[in-house]
Amino acid sequence: MSSAFSVLSARGRGAARLAAAALVWGLAATGTIAAAGTAAAEEIPQNQGGATATIGDLKTYGSAVIHENGEDSWVSAGLFEMSVENGGMLQTYGIDLHNPTQRDARYQETPWSGTSLSGNKDAGRIRWILQNSYPQVNDLAALAEKAGATGLTEQDAAAGTQVAIWRYSDGADVDAADPQAEKLADYLQKNARDLAEPEASLTLTPAAVSGHPGERLGPVTVHTNAGSVTVTPPTDIAAGGVKVVDQDGRAITSAADGSRLFFDVPKDGADGSTSLTVQASTTVPVGRAFTSETRSQTQILAGSSESTVSATASAKWAAKGAIPALSAQKNCSKGGVDITAANKGDAAFTFELMGVEHTIAAGISETLLIPLQEDQAYDFTIGATDGGGQRFKGILDCKTQGGPSDISAQTFSEPSPASVGGAGGGTDLAETGGSGLTPVIAGAAIALVVIGGAVVVLVGRKQTPPQV
Repeated sequence: MSSAFSVLSARGRGAARLAAAALVWGLAATGTIAAAGTAAAEEIPQNQGGATATIGDLKTYGSAVIHENGEDSWVSAGLFEMSVENGGMLQTYGIDLHNPTQRDARYQETPWSGTSLSGNKDAGRIRWILQNSYPQVNDLAALAEKAGATGLTEQDAAAGTQVAIWRYSDGADVDAADPQAEKLADYLQKNARDLAEPEASLTLTPAAVSGHPGERLGPVTVHTNAGSVTVTPPTDIAAGGVKVVDQDGRAITSAADGSRLFFDVPKDGADGSTSLTVQASTTVPVGRAFTSETRSQTQILAGSSESTVSATASAKWAAKGAIPALSAQKNCSKGGVDITAANKGDAAFTFELMGVEHTIAAGISETLLIPLQEDQAYDFTIGATDGGGQRFKGILDCKTQGGPSDISAQTFSEPSPASVGGAGGGTDLAETGGSGLTPVIAGAAIALVVIGGAVVVLVGRKQTPPQV
């Protein structure tokens, strides 16, 4: 079996990162690049479930001034709105000042480990700010009194809160333009305390299981803050009578936090694979991060209506041979993507990745780290070259800090430094909170980078626990 790894593009946030992104880490035959794009390969999602939403306008905002290298740059600062897929609305602040926000970008709820918050010692303080300021605290008079301000409008409150967040998320030297908003920002920064990362609205673990026909594959455990979740069993023809059952073997269509789900595969079932989906309606916890694969500014949740959340888990079975269950997750603390392969078969699973052959013995689970450069797109397939493999693709976006030119080069068409402040339209959303040079840099930085050599790192190995 073989696979290939191709980086489709590299995009920097500053001149220094542009040069770094253009480096070629290794060489590979061009034929392997085509193998990674095999249409028949099953694409494996790298999100762990939760809310999926599309970002809209910067709805409630004021202005802020960023001080960098002796120069001042003006930016809009405040709350975005997101429309949740299948119902619901979210309010978010940005935590990636150097990166622009792309209008209508699609976002996915993401654990802090998959964002720049992973290595940020002040991430918990950002959550405190969110819980103790606007819009969670909508009594603006009380908030102003705590901050020592003479009064706060919604626009002041949003701007002051965003400024305080940027000081911790990006380490930015930034002030709110309005004096009252600045007092709020100072109050929030001074009083912020460390809080733990909030739990996800909905996830399934593990995201992939495998085994033999006649077995119950799993368990897949539900983690959610919702009262209950709806379980949608496999409906595809390939499932061949597979049912979703509980630990007692009873078919189920609903579950709750802590429920354990199993794929009940008929004993005479042909080799195959399928998946199940769980869905719920709940409020997403304040402080959850949201990321986009379109290189749009990372967001952090400030407020949520009742919203639709979902998660998916897959299963694979075979009568004999290797039966790998594959899943992927971004690992920002180590600068790459973790690929987990659990082999429940009776033979070793062997595959090639980035020019290196790996073998996972029967009954063993291993996690391989795929190192990447910041802002690199990746696209690789693990499995047979005949299209039976599983495909992983995305962009590594783990950092906020860019080169010195990122902030000083910021420009905005509206509002101008002389007229910013207050809510309203007109701001070029694609430039809000990001460098005006970004589109130029991106255009110059697009390149084909092929990663090769022995750079896959083994980060975990364990015996697969027995089936329950």
